[in-house]
Amino acid sequence: MNDPQLDLLVLGSGVSGLSAAVRAADTHRMRVGVLTKAELPQSTTRWAQGGVAAVLNQDPDSTDLHLADTLSAGAGLCDTEAVRVLVDEGPDRVLDLIALGAAFDRDPDGTLQLAREGGHSQPRIVHAGGAATGAEVERALVVAVQRGASAVYEHHFAVDLIVEGGRCCGVTAIDPDGEPLEVRARNVLITTGGAGQLYAITTNPTEATGDGIAMALRAGVAVADIEFIQFHPTALHHEAMPRPLLSEALRGHGALLLDARGERFVDELQPRDVVSRAELEVMVTQGIDHVYLDARHLEDFAARFPTIDTALREVGLDATVDLLPVAPAAHYTCGGIVSDLDGASSLPGLWVAGEASCTGVHGANRLASNSLLEGMVFGPRAVEAIERGQVGPSATGAMRAVLGGDTEGAPVAAGTIGGRMLARPEPVAPAAGGPSGDWVAVRDRLQRAMSLGAGVVRDTASLAEAQAAADDAAAEVAAVALTEGVAAPRAAFEVANLADVARALVHTADERAESRGAHSRRDHPDTDPDQGHRLVLV
Repeated sequence: MNDPQLDLLVLGSGVSGLSAAVRAADTHRMRVGVLTKAELPQSTTRWAQGGVAAVLNQDPDSTDLHLADTLSAGAGLCDTEAVRVLVDEGPDRVLDLIALGAAFDRDPDGTLQLAREGGHSQPRIVHAGGAATGAEVERALVVAVQRGASAVYEHHFAVDLIVEGGRCCGVTAIDPDGEPLEVRARNVLITTGGAGQLYAITTNPTEATGDGIAMALRAGVAVADIEFIQFHPTALHHEAMPRPLLSEALRGHGALLLDARGERFVDELQPRDVVSRAELEVMVTQGIDHVYLDARHLEDFAARFPTIDTALREVGLDATVDLLPVAPAAHYTCGGIVSDLDGASSLPGLWVAGEASCTGVHGANRLASNSLLEGMVFGPRAVEAIERGQVGPSATGAMRAVLGGDTEGAPVAAGTIGGRMLARPEPVAPAAGGPSGDWVAVRDRLQRAMSLGAGVVRDTASLAEAQAAADDAAAEVAAVALTEGVAAPRAAFEVANLADVARALVHTADERAESRGAHSRRDHPDTDPDQGHRLVLV
């Protein structure tokens, strides 16, 4: 299946990658390959519950209000130009998805149902199956990709980028039998998602190991905002992993958060970082490991939220009778590979979209339900740039922090954010005595250390402990690289990627001596106006 004539190789099969693949194959007749570590329909997208935020009705909502809500949630680090692209082009991308066959929930008269979620001033969230939007979006896109893609590499694991002559021209990978191969293409689009598996408690599937971001770090591609990990405040407190997610739409529909005394303690419709920190404070103060979501008063719960109702009943809970135990869980990687407004990274031939990217849309904290929309908008934008012959990035969007930024992180233009450049952490020496070979245990130790040291709230001491654990994991990986090379098991490569992203995250979190958005420091509780810039790893 190795095809040197591919115009575009898409890494990952979430909404951003599949949207790009459909645009490339159907609209521009490109030869497109999609490489995914699992099956085509198995990505983080399918876990998305809440919906897609888009202004499809101008009264009383507007794209200006959507932009303002996004900027507010982003805590001063959104790129205004990137957000404007998102809110203006988003509605058309939703209509494109409907044209492909995506069935969103409608009222009896055919009008799209709109929900409101935390941080949104208006109801503007379109959804499917109550809280099964991601699965429906993915279903529609997978059908289209299977129809138009030139090559699909399922159960293939991308190991590293191939860079020749200063340009990305493919990836080295491992096939389902563990054999190495090269998959070459004129352009590579990273849409591999985030790194929720950095943490012991997460809503992300086991595949979310930061692979694309780690490959970019190793290739010297600019990465930014990686310290901003969003924790979802209403993950079900249950032994299941990934944690079942109780959608933001529940709170938008009127569900309340209660402490151990049965009292409300926070405005449920504030942005996720605010709600998660409020929960943590209550949990610490009252000596508990969860709080409660009260949805008992919601009408027609099973009809409105059938997916959540089924998941709750499977673990013995009835939302009409029981208080639902919830606690924060790692949910979304707000930063990633820096891109311009067309998805171009700092390496020519390498493009990025979705959760693996840093477009400037999310800033320090993603607004609820902007994630699917970002993938639907910026994945196709990368294809359009490739089609018109763009080579390398332009000084637009978050890329201004790289091409126009300076070492002090000063703003480079009105509405844009400057960048402070940091060298990425140096490689560590291989572990003495070689790798243990127990990659499940190595991964578990890293996840627990990151949860304790670089979770909802951090400080200098906790970050140092997380760094030590990340260095230990990296040393194990370095040892196996010496002894087994490409013959190492996939589990080792996933630990390598988690360790690389963890070390980058801890490095930038330690440098950002303030609290802003999803990054909260006990030892620096205030937001520092002088740190209103991106920390860019190069």
